Amino acid sequence: MQIAGRTGTLVLALCALLVAALPVAADGYYLQLASTALVAAMLALSLQLLVGGTGLVSLGHAAFFGIGAYTVRFLGLAGGPPSVLLSLPASALLAGLAAFVVGALALRTRGFYFLMTTLAFGQMLFYLYHDTPLGGGADGVFLTRPTFSAFGFDYAPRRRDLPAAMLYANLAVLVAMYGGLALLLRTLFGRALLGISANEHRMRALGFDTYGLKLGAFTLAGALAGVAGHMFAMTEAFVNPELLGWHRSAEALLAILLGGLGALHGAILGAFAFVGLGEAAGLLTERKRLVEGLVILIVVIALPRGLIGLKLPSLRSRQRPRQDTVAPEETAS
Repeated sequence: MQIAGRTGTLVLALCALLVAALPVAADGYYLQLASTALVAAMLALSLQLLVGGTGLVSLGHAAFFGIGAYTVRFLGLAGGPPSVLLSLPASALLAGLAAFVVGALALRTRGFYFLMTTLAFGQMLFYLYHDTPLGGGADGVFLTRPTFSAFGFDYAPRRRDLPAAMLYANLAVLVAMYGGLALLLRTLFGRALLGISANEHRMRALGFDTYGLKLGAFTLAGALAGVAGHMFAMTEAFVNPELLGWHRSAEALLAILLGGLGALHGAILGAFAFVGLGEAAGLLTERKRLVEGLVILIVVIALPRGLIGLKLPSLRSRQRPRQDTVAPEETAS
């Protein structure tokens, strides 16, 4: 899977700085919209590890996103609003454990059967939260946000400062997630996953435990989806069973296709483009999904590699042809 080069990394850094500067010029609505895009980028990035890094397409990935979000609610019911240093690892842990159990069974299948198995598990978890008291009702419930407190330090943003605080929190988590995955793909584990995506039979012949490697990737992707779900719950202060629905997994897949299937940073670009497209389509017409579908279809046809296929000018200056420094001798008249 491709990782952003020097130029791409610089572009991502500039985009992060622009997002960080939004509170200076934008109101609360656009800060909330930017936070939504950041959370969508986290979910797409976690799924990109499976799809682009291992060649595993899952339609049940949103189940781990929902588990991470509901963990925030359960911790709040147990003893008041927890610290984010407790709720964030707990969401990742529970989502990762669920992914380990689901992956241990689903990875015994391949191709289309794997896709349908993940969809079946995702729908089972969806109805577990939708049709039982576990989820607090089909319409969802409000919750108390975790606190920004650690080691005696306690930050409680005022209501008007909350959108900016959540924007910075989501941006920090996304940057950490991208940096961690970029480093992971450069390790032996990451290169082995890329080898499985290219030719699993050859990797097995070389002595690699492909089942264990895929299970590790599936578990890690589920844990990262739980982190994204935690940040969603913290941003919205609301959870509902629709967070576990298969359509949210499909939206993450669309974001990956829109940004670029074979690139880690494509998930981020695609998520922001998908959220922006939905916002623009909602302003233009009531048939929002129709406009989204047409634009995505055009992008997929015109840019098979997604948005990362757009050529950016190189930062390296082109070498000019060497010129002689010695002037030619003048002939005497």
